[in-house]
Amino acid sequence: MDMKIRIAIDGPAAAGKSTIAKLVAGRLGYTYIDTGAMYRALTYKALQAGIDLEKAGEVEALLPGTQIILEPGADGQTVLLDGEDVTAVIRTAPVTNGVSAVSAHAGVRAYMVAEQRRMAREGGVVMDGRDIGTAVIPDAELKVFMTASVEERARRRHLENLARGFDSDPEQLAREIALRDKKDSERKVSPLIRAEDAVLLDTTDMSIEEAADAIIGLAGKKVG
Repeated sequence: MDMKIRIAIDGPAAAGKSTIAKLVAGRLGYTYIDTGAMYRALTYKALQAGIDLEKAGEVEALLPGTQIILEPGADGQTVLLDGEDVTAVIRTAPVTNGVSAVSAHAGVRAYMVAEQRRMAREGGVVMDGRDIGTAVIPDAELKVFMTASVEERARRRHLENLARGFDSDPEQLAREIALRDKKDSERKVSPLIRAEDAVLLDTTDMSIEEAADAIIGLAGKKVG
């Protein structure tokens, strides 16, 4: 594809966005930007500092002294927080359960959105998150809203946890995912909603490759 478009992939937790976005970016020769990892990194830093995640002022005070860098890595992307590789640790349960609170703060979102828009400015990017097509790059050439059943998302997260060597309980994960859906959809700042012009992609019964093929097909129509 000669024309480099911006692909925005939104959807609820554990819908497979990151995995599929990495695959799409690799096959198209695009840059993958995991916006969720940015919020997770800040959440991890706040937890390490003993900060109450619900207190916006304390969390936002961390931003000026925080450096988050996303680099290509063996698994698609390496996340560096103030020079430390936090790629694995930001996927642990404490971070997962706290990231919704952190990402709901207006100051945090404003800071992150500005960074994400800068990254996407030149095109040729695949960016996934909760509000990419509605708030970060609402003028993206292709918007996809990816979803799957709570049960399927819990199963996928369970397998990911086991692969990383973490303890995992599928039933507990299902409860946590359902709660996060509620929090993400009801938050006042940039709630999780489907953009009017986003293509709905339900991956419940799709393989990773099938979902990636579907998005690549949609991208081809945009540049064809």
